[in-house]
Amino acid sequence: MHIMNLTPDSYPIGTPGQPWGATELAEWRARQMKQRSYAADVLNAIDALRSRFDVSTYGEVRYGDEHYPLMAIRSRHWQAARPCVLVTGGVHGYETSGVHGALQFVDQHAQPLSEAVNLLVVPCVSPWSYERVHRWNFDAIDPNRSFRESSPAQESVALMQLIASLAERFTAHIDLHETTDTDESEYRPALAARDGLPFEPGTIPDGFYLVDDAGNPQPAFQQAIIAAVQKVTHIAPADADGQIIGSPMVAPGVIRYPFKSLGLCAGVTGARYTTTTEVYPDSAIATPEQCIAAQVEAVRAAIAFVVAAQRASADML
Repeated sequence: MHIMNLTPDSYPIGTPGQPWGATELAEWRARQMKQRSYAADVLNAIDALRSRFDVSTYGEVRYGDEHYPLMAIRSRHWQAARPCVLVTGGVHGYETSGVHGALQFVDQHAQPLSEAVNLLVVPCVSPWSYERVHRWNFDAIDPNRSFRESSPAQESVALMQLIASLAERFTAHIDLHETTDTDESEYRPALAARDGLPFEPGTIPDGFYLVDDAGNPQPAFQQAIIAAVQKVTHIAPADADGQIIGSPMVAPGVIRYPFKSLGLCAGVTGARYTTTTEVYPDSAIATPEQCIAAQVEAVRAAIAFVVAAQRASADML
């Protein structure tokens, strides 16, 4: 667990106690520089999957003269009797292992699993912020607080429209995320500055954990994922107060948030089984490859749980 040594009201943009206006937003945008390529890293990887999966453009994000196609990967030969599973990554563009974990899962594991489930994978929900290694979009909005009616985030609207366009009801949704040191050194201070609030330093958990839905808790589902992932990387312990990122740990490596009321991506389908994964890429005892592997293992374990649950239900009929 890392405690960040930051002082309140130290963010370089804005006036303490005053929310940002257009001037501060423009200053913030000017600081966001491209650091990697969505086309090279994501679109090229998706193109390589077209011979084995159905690939579609479900929307487009446009900011000024920049535009990014939004891509979805779908297993072939969907069948009504199979559970439908959604996997999303890159809702926060800076959370690298979510994007590459989703792509690696499709490449290495999705084809055989599609004999048991219908799979829809959206590897990178927020391409503008992926390129700039940032949490927010161009408008300094967090897409993962924007999955709601009249959403201000293009990325969130596009994904909600994709899901609404499908006739199928999803059984599970796994949303792949990271918690990084920059959450405390950059993003939470920026959030406080943007909203004109004081910044209150917190702690960063060292290890993998899950966020369950407080409105629809599925403890057995979460623990099945934790059990699988702990074979790949370490699970985050609770802090001295029994919490992870300020929320009570309800089971090893699990906390709960109200998905719908917070506008979180994991609440967008209304699926029975939902979770948000969180890996810690800044850990001294985890590599970037382990973080990607943890995301892949989380998806595989979630699907295995769903398939077993469906079989158990069928056996009772």
